[in-house]
Amino acid sequence: MTQLKRRTPLEQQLQAIATVLSLVNPAICGVLFAQVEGESSRRKHFVDATKAAMAILAILLGAALAGTRVLDLFGVSLDAFMVAGGGVLAWMGFSMLSGKGSIASSPAADSTPSLTPLILFAASPGTITGVITIAAAHTRLQLPTTALVAIGVAVATTWLIMILTAVLAGRRNDAGFLRDTITRLMGLLVLSMGVQFALTGFRSFTV
Repeated sequence: MTQLKRRTPLEQQLQAIATVLSLVNPAICGVLFAQVEGESSRRKHFVDATKAAMAILAILLGAALAGTRVLDLFGVSLDAFMVAGGGVLAWMGFSMLSGKGSIASSPAADSTPSLTPLILFAASPGTITGVITIAAAHTRLQLPTTALVAIGVAVATTWLIMILTAVLAGRRNDAGFLRDTITRLMGLLVLSMGVQFALTGFRSFTV
């Protein structure tokens, strides 16, 4: 418990990357992207994956850069937001772990294939909350460097996995099982991260 506030910058960065990766969930994004793309050409895979990645990047960067300023505008302390944000992440992680959350039942093949559900899945309110929480916890020199690096790694990984999955996709019958399995594994990590953020914020009130 005493180590909650004594992580090194490298440990904080690795934790942030793991959290954002878990929330964006590149593996599930790859499955959803492959379902949308179908038998499209590799050029279309590249163009569409780039469009989706850029949209996700813009949303999450906006959250990281402006999120704490919005909190200041409404008079919400960083510690309070960490407690609330950690609670939201823990709830999301539990939902993912139990298979009842919106992530497990997210988007995929409705009537008309579209990248919008994939973008809204990767840059969901839960992901935005996680990014703002990280930015609030690890802001240095007025710039949330830890959150920005984590976003860059997560988006780049998602872009790469979307392209690889679309190119290699051949057996689409396994998509549902793969999506559910990955969701539950990531859910445990998100749940743990949410509890950690909440405990860190709560502990600040008692110090």
